[in-house]
Amino acid sequence: MKNYRNIETVYTVTANEPLTHKTWRMRLSGDTSELTRAGQFVNLMIDGKYLRRPISVSDYNSGELMLLYDVVGSGTKAMSEMKPGTEINTLTGLGNGFTEDMDTEHPVLLGGGIGCAPLLNLARKLLARGITPTVILGFNTAKDVAMKEDFKEIGLDAIICTVDGSDGVKGFVTDAINALPFRPDYFYACGPMPMLRAVCTGLDFPGEVSLESRMGCGFGACMCCSIETKDSAKRICKDGPVFSKDELIWK
Repeated sequence: MKNYRNIETVYTVTANEPLTHKTWRMRLSGDTSELTRAGQFVNLMIDGKYLRRPISVSDYNSGELMLLYDVVGSGTKAMSEMKPGTEINTLTGLGNGFTEDMDTEHPVLLGGGIGCAPLLNLARKLLARGITPTVILGFNTAKDVAMKEDFKEIGLDAIICTVDGSDGVKGFVTDAINALPFRPDYFYACGPMPMLRAVCTGLDFPGEVSLESRMGCGFGACMCCSIETKDSAKRICKDGPVFSKDELIWK
């Protein structure tokens, strides 16, 4: 079911701390009733910035959500300086998330960098359905590795891979998939475009990906995050960010 709601609310920061040299975790309290699927995002208003910042929801429950973000510019730098008690005007429940009720027995969750974030809530929901996913998290180097403990807390030992081999499997998430002792039957992926391209064009089983993109409005009005698909032009913020592997055109 498509989600066309656009709800403005206020969240309050309850914790905000660094996980690595660039990745931070923010916890917020507030109304989470508009979040219905793993892979949705929120759009945060930052003081002094014209555009909101779209951030994937890493995990949530009734009254609390967790965001992970990389400090890469002035907007996310301002986020890293927010103290507990800070109130943030937020558009919530945005986008269409992962297909949580897919008929799958051996799904694999593939995350690259900050794209690992939304897979935590997805893993939690799959476990609640009695499905144990295999989690593979890819990073450039050991100092970038995050979220391994988050998955361990819900009972999953994530496979770590790094491009330089400084932690876990040397190489990319596709290398780690090829080393598995079984063949997955479905994949869920989120990460940088080169990784998603490699996953969609290199794996011979079905799946879906969450695309990362710069956004203007975050709810489909400005059309600045439109992409071409096999069906038609679609908006990442409104029609996505999650798309089926078979929908996408890789040029």
